[in-house]
Amino acid sequence: MTTGSPYPLGLRLAGRRVVVVGGGAVATRRVPALLDAGADVLLVAPELTPALRAHVDAGRLHWEPRRFVPADLDGAWLVQVAVDDPVAAAAVSAAAAERRIFCVRADDRTAATAWTPAVTRHGPVTVAVLGGGDPRRAMTVRDAVRDLLSVRPDLAGGGTGGAPGRVALVGAGPGDPELITLKGWRLLTEAEVVVADRLVPGLLLDELRQDVELVDASKIPYGPSRAQEEINRILVDRARAGKVVVRLKGGDPYVFGRGGEELLACAEAGVPVTVVPGVTSAVAVPAVAGVPVTHRAVAHEFTVVSGHVAPDSPTSLVRWEALAGLRGTLVILMGLKNLAAISGTLIAHGRPAQTPAAVIQEGTTSAQRMLRSTLGAVAADVTAAGLRPPAVVVVGDVVDALTGGQPDT
Repeated sequence: MTTGSPYPLGLRLAGRRVVVVGGGAVATRRVPALLDAGADVLLVAPELTPALRAHVDAGRLHWEPRRFVPADLDGAWLVQVAVDDPVAAAAVSAAAAERRIFCVRADDRTAATAWTPAVTRHGPVTVAVLGGGDPRRAMTVRDAVRDLLSVRPDLAGGGTGGAPGRVALVGAGPGDPELITLKGWRLLTEAEVVVADRLVPGLLLDELRQDVELVDASKIPYGPSRAQEEINRILVDRARAGKVVVRLKGGDPYVFGRGGEELLACAEAGVPVTVVPGVTSAVAVPAVAGVPVTHRAVAHEFTVVSGHVAPDSPTSLVRWEALAGLRGTLVILMGLKNLAAISGTLIAHGRPAQTPAAVIQEGTTSAQRMLRSTLGAVAADVTAAGLRPPAVVVVGDVVDALTGGQPDT
């Protein structure tokens, strides 16, 4: 077959079947962009990363928990091979060629019939760069274009350039990838290692350079304490090896994110740390849903509390009886599982059952859902509506401040 320059196209995949073979780190990077394009994604893999499993659980894609068979490509428009087994990848390529379906190969660009470009997104503009088979060249040009679109004066480069290793604790924001700060995004473009949480916006991972090591922190085994120790070890070890490490966390690193524990671990090991605050879901998610956490003549205070521990648990550090006596806004994170107990405790200690309440699921994303209710009925309403984590609960008169108490449309 003769070779030539690639012919660039913008594929309109909305409602069209795309098959992804493989459930590891490469698929974790590629699937969010396919979902954002509206593709009907079929994922074929015996096992998945927790981030991909979250997409399955949310009903965003279909998963076949087994090895690939040629019939998986029936009705497909595109296939992405995200496995490192050359024999298995070649089998998918052969099946795609028989059906005249373009095939992207993560393991072998020369054997692929389509290449994934280096991509940057800025509002309605999507720029895709092909570097003639050289991923580093494509990334360099992509980064320059992204800086221009963001009206940034400096060009963000990758790698340490011989400098000592370092760690950046970066808040990725509440879900919308454009809500990461400019500094956080710049550090992400410089990263050689990214340690990411499950709630990190997937499109940010899709823009990482090909040579970046992606560590899925939600996949680390053991209990919460042991898993945190392992994350701390990874940060320190990679930085000591001279790497630029970004610990990418949903929301803000210090709002129920264990960022303080990670900073202390790095400081004890002598590793320099940069902390980049993130847009926290406690404020951003209600705001995007039309609920200001404060409002003139309505609320002069707001309190953010974790609801992951039930009010009657001996391990709870929250004085719910004191919160019940406040007149301002109460924002509850990670509280859906214990919402019935939380609302009951607040009412028992004096917060009126008719106090407006709202629950916003997956706020700031295209999957956002919102429910308005009252403190006395919200737990039952959430169950009836089928809302699930991640979700933010807001209790207070601000829930109706911008609507006049009118129901959602």
